[in-house]
Amino acid sequence: YTIVALLAIGFALGLGGRPTDQGGAFQTLAGEWYGAVALGLLAVGLAGYALWRFTVAALGEKVESVEDVGLGKRIAYFARGLAYAALCYSASSRIIRADGGGSDEQQTANTVFDYPGGRWLVGVVGIGLVVYGLWNGYRALTKHFEQDLKTERMTVEEERLVSGLFGRAGFAARGIVLGLIGAFLVQAAVQHDPRDVVGLDGALQELAQQPHGRVLLALVATGLLAYGLFGFARARYRRV
Repeated sequence: YTIVALLAIGFALGLGGRPTDQGGAFQTLAGEWYGAVALGLLAVGLAGYALWRFTVAALGEKVESVEDVGLGKRIAYFARGLAYAALCYSASSRIIRADGGGSDEQQTANTVFDYPGGRWLVGVVGIGLVVYGLWNGYRALTKHFEQDLKTERMTVEEERLVSGLFGRAGFAARGIVLGLIGAFLVQAAVQHDPRDVVGLDGALQELAQQPHGRVLLALVATGLLAYGLFGFARARYRRV
């Protein structure tokens, strides 16, 4: 999230480049002298996160708490595990080859459209992403994310920074981007046109093309940067 945000902010400020997704961020790292080490660390972290999500899906309860997880959440956790496993593979593959860009969401959608009921599947996934985006917005408004943080170990200043700024701005920006991606998926399903499908990079580029687009892009990208910084803080203060 931090790398994607910095690249988008650079574009918004006219410093070159273009908004990209996680694959593009991996590609940027691969071109640096420290790229193999950075991508290796990312791959290990992503693999750990995927295994964590799979474990929750399999056990039906969060391993870090006594909270039960219903069937719907178990399916969602399994899907998130698959997504992060794919990101792990993407990061790992770029350690040994520095070619290729981000994933082709439109080609994937076109393949899914050919499946029986594929159009409905794309629409359902889109609706799910919109709902998940709204859930992120709710978490930003209510600071619901604090229940998983050891806020009692933070100073007042740290809590204001981590929860009041990084958490709220980060979840709000993440909700906006996920909602946009989901909305385009629903539009693609309704119009039966995979060309309407966008990923993270496409959602950021759509923002940049709106009136005052570079300002909007800079604001959302700054929010994504806040979410990245929140991730570092959560690694330190996560309740486990």
